[in-house]
Amino acid sequence: QVQLVESGGGLVQAGGSLRLSCAASGRMLSSYTMGWFRQAPGKEREFVARLAGSGTDTYYVDSVKGRFTISRENAKKLLYLQMASLQPEDTAVYYCAAGSLVAGIYYWNYWGQGTQVTVSS
Repeated sequence: QVQLVESGGGLVQAGGSLRLSCAASGRMLSSYTMGWFRQAPGKEREFVARLAGSGTDTYYVDSVKGRFTISRENAKKLLYLQMASLQPEDTAVYYCAAGSLVAGIYYWNYWGQGTQVTVSS
């Protein structure tokens, strides 16, 4: 079992940057693949990025490649999403998640409560 709490969201102007954090309690983050998702008003939840428990093997949705960076500090049970060159279309509630890769399928078993990111033009 693991509990996740996001923080760091807020209001930022287009072109700005923001770093989101996800604090975990329970098991060590190294036991899980970690991910970030987002959900904009009226839209379905969208995958943003994931990071393997090893701290390597990152993957990003095309729309954020080169702008967002996912990282983790397992000893501190922290997951980060560094966001740069933010645009209004990045506005959403951002969620961190923990899961496992089993037989080629990702299972996202644990979710945080979300943190709002609003990007103004």
